[in-house]
Amino acid sequence: MKPLFILLITFLLYSIISRFITGNWNFTFGGNLAMLAMLCFTAIGHFIYAKGMALMIPPVIPFKDSIVFLTGIMEIVLGIALLFPAVRPYAGYFLIIFFILLLPANIYASMHSINYETAKFDGKGMSYLWQRIPLQLFFIGWVWYFSVK
Repeated sequence: MKPLFILLITFLLYSIISRFITGNWNFTFGGNLAMLAMLCFTAIGHFIYAKGMALMIPPVIPFKDSIVFLTGIMEIVLGIALLFPAVRPYAGYFLIIFFILLLPANIYASMHSINYETAKFDGKGMSYLWQRIPLQLFFIGWVWYFSVK
């Protein structure tokens, strides 16, 4: 839920500041800036909790540590790309695909009660998906609305 709070708070703060400074709300830029802030926050987890995040990747997939590192970098790069109108839709499509591709890792982690912060098997289990799936859909909708549409 922390990423959701960062997304919404950044959007709200930017929108209010933009309104007072420029006289316009500028929701499109605010929505993309908020997604960048959220992606930077989640990318930090790829580096701080790399061991736990590697556990979330099913065993059949090789190079787990590299995947965790590269996806963290990818989140930052795609988030920055959202700020540039010329490449925003492309970054948006890539993020939507990325969010869809993350779902199997979240399902695997839930099935095995993986706690990515501690790199132990004492996580929330399948109940985590009741929050994660709607959240993932919300992020996809957010990117679609502010970046692709």
